[in-house]
Amino acid sequence: MSDIALAAAPPGRAAVRLPAGVVAALAWMVLILAVALLADMLRPYSITALDLRARLTPPVGFGGTLAHPLGTDELGRDVLSRLLVSIRMSVLIAFGATVIAAVLGTTLGFLAAHFRGWVEQVVLMLIDFQASMPFLILALSVLAFFGNSLPLFIGLMGLHGWDRHARIARGLAIAANAQGYAAAVRQLGARPLRVYLGHVLPNIAATLIVSATLSFPEVVLLESGLSFLGLGVQPPMTSLGTMVGYGREYLTRAAWILLAPSTVIVLTTLSVSLLGDWLRDRLDPTLS
Repeated sequence: MSDIALAAAPPGRAAVRLPAGVVAALAWMVLILAVALLADMLRPYSITALDLRARLTPPVGFGGTLAHPLGTDELGRDVLSRLLVSIRMSVLIAFGATVIAAVLGTTLGFLAAHFRGWVEQVVLMLIDFQASMPFLILALSVLAFFGNSLPLFIGLMGLHGWDRHARIARGLAIAANAQGYAAAVRQLGARPLRVYLGHVLPNIAATLIVSATLSFPEVVLLESGLSFLGLGVQPPMTSLGTMVGYGREYLTRAAWILLAPSTVIVLTTLSVSLLGDWLRDRLDPTLS
């Protein structure tokens, strides 16, 4: 079978063999993305529908029924329905925050590499400030002072990890400027925006993508922690961290309320980390 696979590969190109762990991680992430997109169609009940007669019903296999496959919570709400919507909310926050951090960090890194001088010093000072300030304390302060809303929360999460992208973008852009292709395009009359977006960015995109995949699970965990403390997603909306926060009070009596979202958090962060490590090994030329 392996010989057939190798023979089917295009001439001059070796067949890409995916480790079993990467295949499992990829399958899990495809499932999570599908759930995030189709949550409203997949959930059997409304996330706010109460059924006090079915309060704390256990999952199927532990005394429960197929009406609530993952059981119900302390208010009789269906855990499966809330889990599906929570996955969508957590993925939305993590994806939006990762994009904001990547765009902000890459932009500041390019500005520092292009202008140098005092602009570079200001960017480096902001990077050092971000690295020295515990982000959890900053997040708690902002949420306590400005209140909480979903756009504000996503924007705040986007401030986490931008310094990493800025360092990488600045270093790679400086190296690209020292190489011939960027200087040649600049001498042909190309504007700086075209040089960086059309020539420098495509050559360093692989490294930035790997950095983003490593930031994604950090945002998931941070959002879960803030929601667990009651400072993240607010009712009636729900997220994985919110479900864990509600379930902690019923850990000894109804552990399924907490275990379902906790399992999703662990598997999602592990899967993204495995994919990020694999992409780094495949795309980083320094590891070849």
